[in-house]
Amino acid sequence: MKRVAVALAALALVAAAAASASNQHPTQTEMEADLVCPACHEPLDESSSPIAMQMKAYIRRFIAEGWTKEEIENYFVKHLGPQVLGVPTTHGFDLLAWLLPFTGIALGAVALGGAAWLWSRNRDDDRDARAGPPLDPAVERRIDDELARFDG
Repeated sequence: MKRVAVALAALALVAAAAASASNQHPTQTEMEADLVCPACHEPLDESSSPIAMQMKAYIRRFIAEGWTKEEIENYFVKHLGPQVLGVPTTHGFDLLAWLLPFTGIALGAVALGGAAWLWSRNRDDDRDARAGPPLDPAVERRIDDELARFDG
């Protein structure tokens, strides 16, 4: 158990270091995937509009100059507006874009679990109602005799 905890901690450190390195030294592909063309509203790496080509050239130059991912994104947001970001920010009204899907999934899971629980409880009650009243002892004895005759 201790080895698993150490392995998970090491994995978390590697992931954090990779994310930090990616923010400090972004790649052209990474930046193009994270930004959206303001003209056609497609990811920059899929767009071939003139403004997309110009943005790609700027990204190439900024990466060569050593800009961080945040600096590049801030430049484009300042000049073209927040619609160039492919991912919504995590504050203000944009936070709803992150919270609503998870809230919907959680509420759906609770509703599904509650419905399954109610269905299973009602099912037991229905089974008792379908069984009907107990048989007369003479009828039950006759049924047992008939079944015994077929088994023999």
